[in-house]
Amino acid sequence: MRKIILAMQMSLDGFFEGPDRDISWHMVDDELHRHFNQQLSTMGAFLDGRVTYELMEGFWPSADQDPAAAAVMAEFARIWRDMPKIVYSRTLTSAAWNTTVVRDVVPEEVLALKELPGGDLALGGAELADTFRRLGLIDEYWLYVHPVLIGRGRPLFKAADSEAQLRLLETRAFGNGVTLLRYAA
Repeated sequence: MRKIILAMQMSLDGFFEGPDRDISWHMVDDELHRHFNQQLSTMGAFLDGRVTYELMEGFWPSADQDPAAAAVMAEFARIWRDMPKIVYSRTLTSAAWNTTVVRDVVPEEVLALKELPGGDLALGGAELADTFRRLGLIDEYWLYVHPVLIGRGRPLFKAADSEAQLRLLETRAFGNGVTLLRYAA
């Protein structure tokens, strides 16, 4: 059975984005980008919320056409374009780039998706992740903790009425100081 994996970048103080959706503090160098490409290229689909999809769709479809683009960025542009995507949105009516729009997170439909053959499913977007977390649909958390305190912004995890015990699967430190914390739900 495929797993649903939340892969998110966050600051040491727990934010996934700063004020005004600022992510300029992300420390994605070639080593970390190669890691992302390696991990994400084996996925069966990207599951994103509307905001994340529109952010990605606004840059990645043509990123590899820029002659100045680094090889790792060009590689990810191809991965993103070719990967099946499911966007959970009540406002989008259509989406391009191998994308299906789904209105609501229906647990039975998500579980059926996990039963299909193929690679694991990469979950992106904090709002969507919160919904999946509350419904118990996340199998693994891949948290990329950046060694920066941004002080304010949007926290990765919202307050919840329940506690979730996770099991550490892996840690990995990258040369730029980013640390991967990989947990099983």
